[in-house]
Amino acid sequence: MQPTFVLVHGAFANSFSFAPLQAELGLLGHRSAAVDLPGHGFAATYPGAYQAPQDLEALATAPGAIKGVTLADNVAHLIGILERAKRNGPVILVSHSRGGLTATVAANQRPDLIDRIVYVSAWCPVDLSVGGYYAEPEMATVDAGALASAMVGNPAELGLLRSNFRTADPGALAAFKAAFLADGTDEEFMVFLNTFQPDENLDTGTPDDRAQADTWGRIPKSYVRLTEDTSVPVAVQDRMIREGDALTPENPYDVRTLTSSHLKWLVEPAPAARVLGEIAALLPAQS
Repeated sequence: MQPTFVLVHGAFANSFSFAPLQAELGLLGHRSAAVDLPGHGFAATYPGAYQAPQDLEALATAPGAIKGVTLADNVAHLIGILERAKRNGPVILVSHSRGGLTATVAANQRPDLIDRIVYVSAWCPVDLSVGGYYAEPEMATVDAGALASAMVGNPAELGLLRSNFRTADPGALAAFKAAFLADGTDEEFMVFLNTFQPDENLDTGTPDDRAQADTWGRIPKSYVRLTEDTSVPVAVQDRMIREGDALTPENPYDVRTLTSSHLKWLVEPAPAARVLGEIAALLPAQS
């Protein structure tokens, strides 16, 4: 039976960013479903103050629908989609960036629904929580001010993270481009920036949400390294691979590599689609 790729986006993103990749996968004969986690996609909030001319004072206090959304909510939503996809054959769960947190907890809870799990420069915490990794040497090159320069409002008061991706500040835009798409054109960068939504939830999980050997560790897994990623540097990607392999040495990662920034693989998705097709071929034959 033909597998279904279930695609899980990262922070401030949505299913829309996977459209070019899905087109390439479809042209290669693969079935896919892109997920919008709770508060994302058409469930996102775009306050009137976010439109031009912007009112940053009002934007700093405007309510957002993603307030109160938790990692557990994301996981429950994803598990519901995995259950539906599994009815039609094998499932390959693919996550990017922060989406790896949701994918990992879903794999901890329902390994029976996932035939292979794939991380594309995605978070799969093993030894530490995500916050812990940010204090480690592998993350020392990350420009923490890239997002902070355009943050709006007080997260504790808003109950969410809010970033003004529609800023015209040249410094903030340059920081965004360096963090996300340094290997893309200015035009590609602006297009992608306008697919982002302003709000993201605050919950990045606890130590209990790290990969578990007896559940997550049973699932065949692949990691697609992005060598030019400055948001999740290749050093921390490699660390997560090493930690995952140490947790389940009998079930190590199948490791692939793409020359790409955090987002370029989605802007020019043909190489990634080919890699995912190769990964799909690793599934055992279905009777």
